[in-house]
Amino acid sequence: MDMLRGEKIAEADLTDWRKLAQGLHARYLVGDFATAARFVTAVGEAGDALGHHPRVSIGNGYVDLKLITDDAVYRDAEGTEHVIEWVTQQDVDLARRITEIAADHKVDADPASVSMIELGLDTAHSATIAPVWAALLTGNPEAQGHGSPSDEIRDATGRVPNLWFGDAGEHESPRQRFHVEVYVAPEVAERRIAAALAAGGTVVDDSNAPSLTVIADQDGNKGILCVDVSAAKK
Repeated sequence: MDMLRGEKIAEADLTDWRKLAQGLHARYLVGDFATAARFVTAVGEAGDALGHHPRVSIGNGYVDLKLITDDAVYRDAEGTEHVIEWVTQQDVDLARRITEIAADHKVDADPASVSMIELGLDTAHSATIAPVWAALLTGNPEAQGHGSPSDEIRDATGRVPNLWFGDAGEHESPRQRFHVEVYVAPEVAERRIAAALAAGGTVVDDSNAPSLTVIADQDGNKGILCVDVSAAKK
């Protein structure tokens, strides 16, 4: 099934869901575990009917859901097809159904609270160093390039954050190569940046804002606040 571009996801008007990195994310607030269990059971039944299921995490007062297709089709500029992890129409269809189920169960969505973290590592030798990180992070060499046309490290079970490699030239002087990428819903990006600045951080680069805003702490360590603007409702 073909991957969906951000514009198509935005057109779907998924009120409960936000596109973060590769998938759709939602958080639903619940009063107790029994309510969470009933809600997840209903979601599972809907998934059975559609032949597709979300990734589920239950915590104290919430149910987190992620929708992603493991075998979405991406075509590069030359027309070559790649199988990747991304949002497809089946994710959109199930997201709509889950929103209906939540309403039936009187479970409220909290879309502004969804967030996820990825790790970035700048290198000129991703193919060389990726096997080391695949082994260290997941213990599985197949994690290198899993669901991605690049050397990115992705654990199929979602135990650890994705690690992707940014292009960097050769250099001798030490500098920060690792950085944390924090994906948030569009409506909270400004508040998150303001909070970081109030805590003593500084904006290093906002030339690609609001999609990417680079923030440094007092020691100069950098993190990137990420927003998928293309998939946001206009």
